[in-house]
Amino acid sequence: MSCHCASPPPSGPQADAGCSGGESFALRVLGCDMEPEFREGDIIIVEPDGALKDGSFVLARPGGEWTLRQLARTGAGWCLRALNAPAGSELPLPDLSCVHGVVIQKAVPGRRKLTRNYI
Repeated sequence: MSCHCASPPPSGPQADAGCSGGESFALRVLGCDMEPEFREGDIIIVEPDGALKDGSFVLARPGGEWTLRQLARTGAGWCLRALNAPAGSELPLPDLSCVHGVVIQKAVPGRRKLTRNYI
C-alpha cells in the first residue's frame, strides 16, 4: 500500500478558478508508506513555495503519480524516501523538478492536540 494524496493540487484551468498556485492547500493521506509520522486519514497542509531541505516531507510527482515522501540528501544529489519501506527503496532524483511542495503541518481529524507543525 502506498501513501498517495487524495487529490492533486490544483493546476491548469481549475487552478484559475480561484486558487493560486502559490497558496497552501490541504490533502488527506492515503496508505501506510509514511507511518509512523503520517497515518492514513491524517490531513497535511502543503506549502508549494516552501524551502526544500534534507529531511523535509514533500509532495512530489515522480513519474506522473502524486506521492508524499521525505526528501533526503545523498552523495549524488537527492532522493525520495518512504518511512515505512524496505531499506534501499529510495527513489533517486536527477533534480528537484518533481517536488511540488513542502508539508508544513499535519492534523489528525478529531484530535486537535495531535496537530504538528513542520516549520
